[in-house]
Amino acid sequence: MLKNFIFDIDGTLIDTINMYMPAMKTTLEKYGYHVSKDDMRMLFGITAIDALRGAHVKEEDIQPLFKEWFALAYQNSDKVTVFDGVDETLNTMSQRPDINLVVATSKTTEEYKNEFETHFGIAKYFKAHVTADDTSKHKPDPDPVIAGFTKVNGKPEESVYIGDTINDLKAAHAAGVKFGAALWGSAQPENLTKADFSLEKPQDLLELI
Repeated sequence: MLKNFIFDIDGTLIDTINMYMPAMKTTLEKYGYHVSKDDMRMLFGITAIDALRGAHVKEEDIQPLFKEWFALAYQNSDKVTVFDGVDETLNTMSQRPDINLVVATSKTTEEYKNEFETHFGIAKYFKAHVTADDTSKHKPDPDPVIAGFTKVNGKPEESVYIGDTINDLKAAHAAGVKFGAALWGSAQPENLTKADFSLEKPQDLLELI
């Protein structure tokens, strides 16, 4: 029986791709880095620094580029929305005393608090959260997912990670947990065919409890 439902944020709970990725592409090009559309999609859903390294940004350019990217991205913060059905689904799940809802995100703790917790009421449904600051390794390594079920004293066989990218899938399976593909928010659903659960809409999660 699944008891611990661990969630990614971007592309799973909230739709942020139009906030981050156009701003990233614009900033990269300003610094002379050209990344294809397909490669840009692969950079979504990992830590910002890892994404810049994945775009082959020189180490000396990472910090200034990062600051400009996020300054530009925040100008589009009004475009971020909670996916349809997420609030209702989490509300239903949170009323089950045997169910633990946890976040495991590539956001830093500061980003989690400033960009998610303070702006979206759905944050109240989660008993614990894991950010990029809580682990030395990040997705696709399993550490964030392991930290997620550990925070609620859970077992891997009773846990599932819900995410929208190939890195989420890899992290889940490396951690020994099931993976639920959030197809409603995935930019590359074709990469998630090895998911244990293919979820077309958030309400499909209710079939797992």
